[in-house]
Amino acid sequence: MSITNVFAAGSHDVLVEMEDLDSVLALDAYLQAQPLPGQRDVLAAAQTVMVKFETTEQARAAVNQLPQLKLNTAAVASGKLVTIEVYYDGEDLDTVAQLTGLSAQAVVNAHTGQQWRAAFGGFAPGFAYLLGENKVLEVPRRETPRTSVPTGSVALAGEYSAVYPRQSPGGWQLLGHTDSALWDLDRENPALIRPQDRVQFVASRNVLNIHTETPTTEVANVPSGEGLEVLDSGLQSLLQDAGRYGFGALGVPSSGAADASSLYQANRLVGNTPNQACIENLTGSMSLQAHGDQVLAVSGAEAKLSITPAPEDLVRTKREASMDAPFALLDGERLDLEPTGNGLRSYIAVRGTIQLPKILGSLATDTLSGVGPTPLATGTFLPIAQPENLQIVGESEPSTLPVEDIEGCFVLRVSVGPRDDWFGPAGVEKLLNQQWLVTSESNRIGVRLGVEGEASALERVRTGELSSEGVALGSLQVPPSGLPVLFLADHPVTGGYPVIAAVIAEDLSAAAQLPPGSRIRFELSESAPRTEGTQA
Repeated sequence: MSITNVFAAGSHDVLVEMEDLDSVLALDAYLQAQPLPGQRDVLAAAQTVMVKFETTEQARAAVNQLPQLKLNTAAVASGKLVTIEVYYDGEDLDTVAQLTGLSAQAVVNAHTGQQWRAAFGGFAPGFAYLLGENKVLEVPRRETPRTSVPTGSVALAGEYSAVYPRQSPGGWQLLGHTDSALWDLDRENPALIRPQDRVQFVASRNVLNIHTETPTTEVANVPSGEGLEVLDSGLQSLLQDAGRYGFGALGVPSSGAADASSLYQANRLVGNTPNQACIENLTGSMSLQAHGDQVLAVSGAEAKLSITPAPEDLVRTKREASMDAPFALLDGERLDLEPTGNGLRSYIAVRGTIQLPKILGSLATDTLSGVGPTPLATGTFLPIAQPENLQIVGESEPSTLPVEDIEGCFVLRVSVGPRDDWFGPAGVEKLLNQQWLVTSESNRIGVRLGVEGEASALERVRTGELSSEGVALGSLQVPPSGLPVLFLADHPVTGGYPVIAAVIAEDLSAAAQLPPGSRIRFELSESAPRTEGTQA
């Protein structure tokens, strides 16, 4: 049981390379039982373990602490036994038979004739990588991944088996389907299979009805009591807070506000604690009506704020409110946001607490996994409870939006690694010495970058595939196209493409505010120099 290398990954995370899967499971078991100071999450993968921390200082301390750990063998069969009934009618059953030299029935017998161990999670909520007792069914992924794999599909890839918890793209070989609900938020433990559980597949004689996915929690749509009514939700309006942590092993990203600085500022201005849920609005176009007197603040992307009195109010007149400052929205008044084009996401905080049930401890809406409240729509009503701490409202503050440099570029500071060796020194130099373009394919999952003029895509100096591993917020992951994707709040917990560098935590809010067409220049951060691996 040994650690071979330790890298800093992003500002708050550490990537640990292990000798083998047994070592991965041993380190995972150790950290679950004896967390390091500030440890937020542990993401085991085929050859690595990513450990996430609250602060940069804690992550840097862990780089030195981790190689000193004395690991024992991970307990085998420490989890529960899960039985999953499968109807073996998969589109790739005959292909698997050809690849393994078995008959289709022998493939079924081999799949049901052994117990599978949940080695680690990732990819999607409830998705577990199941390791068999032998390698009889070891097969490659499909050469061309499917754009849509149905919910409940039972599949093989490499030495692993798995069940798809929800409809999603995928390249695994399909054996059949099950009606077992792999992910259900109505259960005390939403994931049917957790790391270290054992799974026994059982063949069914009958076709099984696919279990429909658990819907996200609906927000209220009938005004009752004090709150805010959505009259126009604009292009996209979501509830967001500081996110949810500790569920990465189950495939659930932390999510939360894409621009955390603006979230904290808006809450601070209305006298809330920093982590209270706000409305995150794309492009600054939205209309709200107050039920009862409210105090609001809008930060982030600039918008013209207009307040219109209720039709029956013959005393008050239409007025304007200021960005980055608290203001009153009285009972019946309407607030209209009109975008100015500066910034991408506005954050609307209301004094008090949005009274909706939290999902896994948070009101954040995760656009990748589907966990969290549904997006706000016209007619949505957000009930508000007044604060108990009686913290005073703030005063006007400067905008947190990023500013272009003299060349018209937004500068984002990065730390290099952990997989910069896939691109070599020349690749790192190209990343830092040319301009990158924010494309229209960007979203809360990531900022997709393009090139123009004399700039060109990154090129790998290594061949082959990188085993899926945990990825940090702010990672610049590089797919085969050579065009980096800058991971934002809803990024997947694991990824299979190399990460050449990561934007430091202090600049992630700026990255989340860059609209399509913005030009970016990356600069090596003085506070986060190139990170060399620490060998154990």
